[in-house]
Amino acid sequence: MSVRHALLALLSEGPKYGLQLREEFEARTGEVWPLNVGQVYTTLQRLERDGLVESDPAEQDGPQKGFRITMPGAEELARWLRTPPDLGSPPRDELVMKVLVALRVPGTDVRDVIQVHRRYLVELMQQWTRIKEAEAESDMNLALVVDAELFRLDAVVRWLDAADGRIKRAAAETPDAITTEDAKDVPEAAAPLPPSLPRRRRRAEAGR
Repeated sequence: MSVRHALLALLSEGPKYGLQLREEFEARTGEVWPLNVGQVYTTLQRLERDGLVESDPAEQDGPQKGFRITMPGAEELARWLRTPPDLGSPPRDELVMKVLVALRVPGTDVRDVIQVHRRYLVELMQQWTRIKEAEAESDMNLALVVDAELFRLDAVVRWLDAADGRIKRAAAETPDAITTEDAKDVPEAAAPLPPSLPRRRRRAEAGR
């Protein structure tokens, strides 16, 4: 996520001060991505250094010090909005790496590894679905964030299912190439606990 450009977008609406920018950033992103106020001021300083924003005179330093976007800042924001992200090569995805590594680790059943992560992802999808039902329908920003997360998680689950099917077919042809003979003796790892929920997610969970 580009905090730099998100702040430029907020400043394109008019002058704002640091704490105001943090509060509006969290409100516009459905309170899903908390932002530290220190990060806001650090980013503002860099934007000002680069000539993309300007601030009130030095004698007005303090929590109410205002910042405003400059013409170069507005041009940078417009350019960023219309520039597709670099998706030309696959990201170094940790889950993909785990599955690839598990294929060759002695004593590891890669299909068990897949199922552990699949259950975890399904649990996350259920949490997001409860948030959508409880709060997202009345909050457009949150609804868009929740939809994006559900689609993302669904894509990962479908990839795991496809990987499981491909590995199963390969195992039927060359059983020893996929799992070792003693894999069944290795205890199944416990599913990881879900990460700390953002504020809205915690509220939705508490209301169940």
